[in-house]
Formats: sequence, structure tokens, C-alpha cells
Amino acid sequence: MTNDQKTANQTSLVFKMSGVVLFGILLFLGSLNSVCSTEEYTQVFLPGGEVIHAELAVTDQERQLGLMFRDAINEDQGMLFIFERESVHSFWMKNMKISIDILWLDKDKRIVHIEKNVPPCQTQDCPSYDPGVLSKYVLEIKAGLAEEYELKLYDKVDFILD
Repeated sequence: MTNDQKTANQTSLVFKMSGVVLFGILLFLGSLNSVCSTEEYTQVFLPGGEVIHAELAVTDQERQLGLMFRDAINEDQGMLFIFERESVHSFWMKNMKISIDILWLDKDKRIVHIEKNVPPCQTQDCPSYDPGVLSKYVLEIKAGLAEEYELKLYDKVDFILD
């Protein structure tokens, strides 16, 4: 093997190794992005066939922020709050700019409580909305949709969580 062939082989090996390292770095960064991303969504299927594209609120910080400071919400948008266990989960409308309907769901995804047309609160003394029943999920949707879609207690809602 000549010196030129050895140099060419070494250069080829360096390029191949660089490609493998670069691929590994890109793969790592891609997985890091998915782990750090806090905006996750799912489709929520209502009993009448309507579909809500719901932002997920899974962490304490996401649940505390909720839909605060949002200027609007479309008819096909919402937020799905996911709790670790069933409990009585109270909500308030602090720093909200829009009215919403709030649906509390049990572990079987059945509606166990509905608050319709809940108004925003821009003061320090905001009322708390307490369902008085156990729930594992809470779905916030545009005000008026619970009535428009004729949602009622014990209706089954469906969604898939990864």
C-alpha cells in the first residue's frame, strides 16, 4: 500500500467517524428536545363526535398556568389537565381573559361535573370552582360549547395519552 493510499484510507476513516459522531449528536439533541418540550397535545373526542385539540397540562407549573393570559380560544381548542390521582380538584379564573366551560372527568373519562360560562377574573379575590366530587382529568373548552354540544353528566369523553 502506498503512502497516498494510506492517507486516503485514513481520511476516509476520519470522515466516517465524524459522520457517526455527528449522527449521534443529532440523535441526542432530538431526544433532548422531546424530553424538554412542555407543549403536548391530544385529541379529545366528545360524545357527539366533536373533536377538541387539547393542550396537555401535566406538571404542577402547567396546571397552575392553565389558560391564563390567553386572548382567545377556538371552538376546536382546549386544555386537558391530567392529575396523578383522583381527588377534588378546584379551579379558579385568575388572570384569565376569556370565559370557558369546565368539565371534570373521573378516572373512566366520564363527566362528573360541569361549570358553564365561567367568567374571567382580573382581581385578587377570585372565586374557586369546586366540583365537590372526585376527578382525575379536567377539560377546559370555549364558553358555550358544553351547552351547544349538549354535554351532560356521565357522558363519556375519550382521548389517548402516551
